[in-house]
This record gives sequence, structure tokens and C-alpha cells, in this order.
Amino acid sequence: MPLSLLPDDIAALAAKVIAENISAGRKVALAESCTGGLVSAALTDVPGSSAVLDRGYVTYSNEAKMEMLGVPGDIIEAFGAVSIACAWAMAKGALDRSKADVAVAISGVAGPGGGTPNKPVGTVVFARVLRNTVGEPEGELKVFGDGDRPDGRAEIRRQATLCALELLLP
Repeated sequence: MPLSLLPDDIAALAAKVIAENISAGRKVALAESCTGGLVSAALTDVPGSSAVLDRGYVTYSNEAKMEMLGVPGDIIEAFGAVSIACAWAMAKGALDRSKADVAVAISGVAGPGGGTPNKPVGTVVFARVLRNTVGEPEGELKVFGDGDRPDGRAEIRRQATLCALELLLP
């Protein structure tokens, strides 16, 4: 495998995402918060990624989620930025603003601070929206890592990146 700036597990999965989406003729878009562009970076590390990655949004602040992706303020107010409702709105916004066939969104609490009893450090939400499909939105909440460890933030972001890449597989 060629030199990658990212861990081997992320680089290998990103290469698989690119290859399988090329085979499927699909373009993808991303809306990232807690991963800060890591998923997009993993994809662009792969030669030929321009055939798959349409665009990525790093919307770390609530304002960016609303301005760049059209996330309604009432969703953030009612459920918070780390909610399946917000992640789904992020993914829908990314899809609507792109030429992609599928969009994945990630939002979470990477720590070490910022957690609450209901959303502890390590809580990450994901959503996937496919173009021209009808039905319930796909969303998932996971709790990763140990935010109290010195490497907790990095581990949470690594696991979130891997999960998001899995969601991009056809």
C-alpha cells in the first residue's frame, strides 16, 4: 500500500470505499463535525478519489451547520448538534447541495470535555441519505472510546472515521 498520512486501517478502508464506489458508479459527499475532515482526507489520500468524492463539508460550529448545510436552528435547539435529527439534516443538506448519490454526516463529542450525562464524551451520531430514495432516514448513535484517556479524543475520532467510511460502502 502506498504511503498514507493516516493509520493503516483507515487507509485500507478508504481505498475499499473508493474502489467499490467506482465500480458502483457512485459519487459521495460528506458533512463532518467531530471528525474535522478526516473522512474526506482519508478518501482523498486514495489515487482516483476524484471519481468518487464530490465534496466534503466541515461544519464544526452550529452556525456552519445551519449556514452551509441548511440545518434548521430548531433541530439544534430541540435535539442538539449531537443528535440523529441533526446528523440527518446535515446529510440531507450535503446531498441537496452536491451531485453525490449518497451523503454521510458525522457529529459527536470527541472530548475530553463537552460531554453530558445524556451525551457522554465519545457519543457520535451518523446519518446516511441516498438520492432518490423514499423511507425513513438512516441514523445511528454510537459511543466510542474512553474520553478520559490521554489518547481518548484521537481514538474517538479514529473510530468515528472508520464508521463513516463503512457507511459509504455501496
